[in-house]
Amino acid sequence: MAKVQVGLVQMTCTSNKQENLDKAIFKIREIAVQGAQVVCLQELFTSLYFCDEENYDNFKLAETIPGPSTDALSIVAAELNVVIVASLFEKRAEGLYHNTTAVLDADGTYLGKYRKMHIPDDPGFYEKFYFAPGDIGYKVFKTKYAKIGVLICWDQWYPEAARLTSLMGADFLVYPTAIGWATTQDLPTNREQYNAWQTIQRSHAIANGIPVVSVNRVGEEAGVEFWGGSFVSNPFGTILYQASHNEEELKVVEIDMSKSDSYRTHWPFLRDRRIDSYSQITKRYIDDESI
Repeated sequence: MAKVQVGLVQMTCTSNKQENLDKAIFKIREIAVQGAQVVCLQELFTSLYFCDEENYDNFKLAETIPGPSTDALSIVAAELNVVIVASLFEKRAEGLYHNTTAVLDADGTYLGKYRKMHIPDDPGFYEKFYFAPGDIGYKVFKTKYAKIGVLICWDQWYPEAARLTSLMGADFLVYPTAIGWATTQDLPTNREQYNAWQTIQRSHAIANGIPVVSVNRVGEEAGVEFWGGSFVSNPFGTILYQASHNEEELKVVEIDMSKSDSYRTHWPFLRDRRIDSYSQITKRYIDDESI
């Protein structure tokens, strides 16, 4: 298919896990009526963003994948004939957890998972306390409508992740996200941070010649104002849609995947990559100790 209708669900969450899942399903139904074929949910949508603190009780929020949430979403995907990209807190084994996104095809088939590779640890974002880094590599999922590359939040800042996923044949990249401003920050700082966040993702679209879809949450939680601003970029960084910073929004955006060939032909970054010169990219830093 040359064109695909991608639905973005930007929403607030509560402390009730079942309530959040039910709300997401309701919104999937709403956006499917609007024509969405692929529905993208935000990072960790079944709960509040619990990584604002190091609290052992929060591990109770985790579940297996496949598991209860993917089972419920699979039924909805098959009923509505939509692909669902769903970010969940995965319990892999006793004491071993990941920040993981599952992909369900339009017939309800569970296609697999991607585990977040880059794990942050900052004030209010203590993710290393909860999540082991992904260890199954970067992933592209061949769905009914498109080949979807999935990355998660902090992965957004790393061009290597976008490049590798794109090189696997992704038609577009999806980033489920939970990021916001400290409520104590001033407006210029807020603007600068959001602009940096959007700009780095638009640069991934340009460098790889494919669209980027980024879905963020909204609402104030524990001193953080999640900044929404979900958006879709075309393969040359043009914003096709940008959500507000403080409202729940549903939006269907048409992505014309055939345009990637034109952009990649006229700006042939993939053709001109000097893959023979990149061996040192695996170094932490290039200095006397690593030469």
